[in-house]
Amino acid sequence: MPRFSANLTMMFNEVEFTERFAAAAHAGFRAVEYLFPYAYEANRLEDLLAQHGLAQVLFNLPAGDWAAGDRGIACLPGRVGEFRDGIGKAIDYAKVLGCSQVNCLAGILPEGVSAAQARDTFVANAAFAAGELERHGIRLLIEPINTRDMPGFFLNRTRQALDVIAEAGSKNLGLQYDVYHMQIMEGDLAWTIEKNLGIIGHIQIADNPGRHEPGTGEIHYPFLFGLLDRLGYGGWVGCEYKPAGNTEAGLTWFQPYRSS
Repeated sequence: MPRFSANLTMMFNEVEFTERFAAAAHAGFRAVEYLFPYAYEANRLEDLLAQHGLAQVLFNLPAGDWAAGDRGIACLPGRVGEFRDGIGKAIDYAKVLGCSQVNCLAGILPEGVSAAQARDTFVANAAFAAGELERHGIRLLIEPINTRDMPGFFLNRTRQALDVIAEAGSKNLGLQYDVYHMQIMEGDLAWTIEKNLGIIGHIQIADNPGRHEPGTGEIHYPFLFGLLDRLGYGGWVGCEYKPAGNTEAGLTWFQPYRSS
């Protein structure tokens, strides 16, 4: 049976962020993830995880100024120093939170930078980060994101991500496969998951259209969850969706998988 983590950036927005840990545990989740931990003291988040019996399974490297429109800085040639500075911060948080994987957002291709320049920068940054994280037992993931929700996002297809991973040359670098993003960009979900299972470190889900909970759109999630079982996928499945209404009311899909 797949193991599901609640994405606290997206889910349980009915309450403040620090209250979402309790809400996720009450709903039956045993793990959480979110975009960024850095607005909170690491020890405060560690206490919330322990209090509610939750594992921290994922968060992102620092990704620039999110409020100003940054969506990662790993492909930006002029911000390599800032990117590298963020790695140490992520390591500090991951060690306190017991988190063994972090995700690297490539970023939006800036004006005046060629795709080749961005790719070279991204490959070099991913290789450097993977090496730094490996010394602390933390794996780095990279994630293709659809260009409808994030116009101009540099990393947007599975093949592109696999090529970056191969060129970076680190065994500590894997793929974060977001079903929602890849349904929009390329489809062929089951085949892609099966073919690349060995390099997929984390899976995220949302239905399409709308990016809501499973069962609200076109993706046949019961089939995909069964496929993950048949393939022996041992990682987490992150629920990175925007509930169509109340989060708890939308968890009917989750009941067959809910922890007691």
